This record gives sequence, C-alpha cells and structure tokens, in this order.
Amino acid sequence: MPRTTSLQEILIDQLKDLYSAETQITKALPKMAKAATSADLKQGFQLHLAQTKEHAERIKTICEALKVKPTGKKCMATAGLVEEGQESIDEDASP
Repeated sequence: MPRTTSLQEILIDQLKDLYSAETQITKALPKMAKAATSADLKQGFQLHLAQTKEHAERIKTICEALKVKPTGKKCMATAGLVEEGQESIDEDASP
C-alpha cells in the first residue's frame, strides 16, 4: 500500500471509506426491515435508511467539491457488519 503523503490524501481516503460504509448500509437496511417482525424495529430500520441516504449524499457533495470520486474503496468493517446482519436474517429463529 502506498504511503500517504498529505492530509488531503487522508481526508479523501476516509471520505471514500465512509461513502462505502454508507452505501453498503443503504443496501442492507431494506433487507433488514423486510425481515423484521417488530413494527418498531421495522420503523427504526426505515428511519436509519433515510438518514444513511442523506449521509451518503453529503459525502458525495463533499467529494464533488474536492473534485474526487467517492468510489474505489470498500469499508471492510461495514462489510463484516452487513454479513453478520445477513447471517441473523438467515437464521431459522422464531420472531
């Protein structure tokens, strides 16, 4: 991995990581809401989805101002959380 040489590079790297996290969560939350049996939990997932979409748009706007694309990096931490969420959905458990 190349060495980071400036604060701007660190900022861009972190923005790409955050954008990846937000877009992964945006894809996962509808599945989680669909699988939820509690109305309150379903509503919580839907609220979180709306907030997450807003976060992703803000990051996109910042990246546009910096003239960089927010893509190109995958947030592995979020990927792990999404995978765990899918495992929970896939379990054959009672509500």
